[in-house]
Amino acid sequence: MSNDTDIQICGSFKAIDANAKEHSIKGIRIYDEGYGIIDVFVDFVAAMEAGSFRDKVLIQQIMKQLHAVGYVGPDFEATDPTLQERKMIVLEAPEEFCQFAKTKGWKNLAEEFE
Repeated sequence: MSNDTDIQICGSFKAIDANAKEHSIKGIRIYDEGYGIIDVFVDFVAAMEAGSFRDKVLIQQIMKQLHAVGYVGPDFEATDPTLQERKMIVLEAPEEFCQFAKTKGWKNLAEEFE
């Protein structure tokens, strides 16, 4: 799930989708640096149905977990559908997530040019 450039935001948990199906999630992670917009990777144990990244109930369950580990701010949106995988949902975090990500070790490369 992770490598040298990943920061783990939280470990495993369970989430329910709109069809009341339970999903086991390995964890939530981000890359250790970026240019202001942070993609958040949610890794699943098993493959999901196609289009699960659009499931608002499932996304709310993921947001609930992020709030439980200290994120305070607006909810996320799914990124480009071409980035989605059967065992991973990629969410685009709003700007407010950057401050939380910094507490986890994330570096905003854009600040070097300000």
